[in-house]
Amino acid sequence: MKLDNVLAVSGHPGLYRLVTTRTNGLIVEDFDSGKRNFISLRKHQFTPLESVGIYTYQDVVKLEDIFLKIKGSGDPVPAPNASPQELHAFLREILPDYDEDRVFLSDIKKLIKWYLFLDQRSLISASDEEE
Repeated sequence: MKLDNVLAVSGHPGLYRLVTTRTNGLIVEDFDSGKRNFISLRKHQFTPLESVGIYTYQDVVKLEDIFLKIKGSGDPVPAPNASPQELHAFLREILPDYDEDRVFLSDIKKLIKWYLFLDQRSLISASDEEE
């Protein structure tokens, strides 16, 4: 699984694949339709998933590693709108030493939404963990 070209864009639902950059914005591609759009840097913020991590008490764990742990666990993933206790318990099971003071409920919801989005499109595979 390569997250280096996967982006979250503020104001747009879902995730996008980065096609190319321009001086005033980015050209992104929708995973489902393959449609390409120009998105301006002035109006939107971009979050490459490669740069996202979850705080633990010792270090920061990359999002890619967490996705592979979720995939490898085989446990059912709760819905993003599940109870806060259920979401925290799920993350505690996947990443036991996550920093509960710095990882908010909204972060866990985004993590689950992104995981489900990528998993539904078969973009997460355990074979990439070996590379």
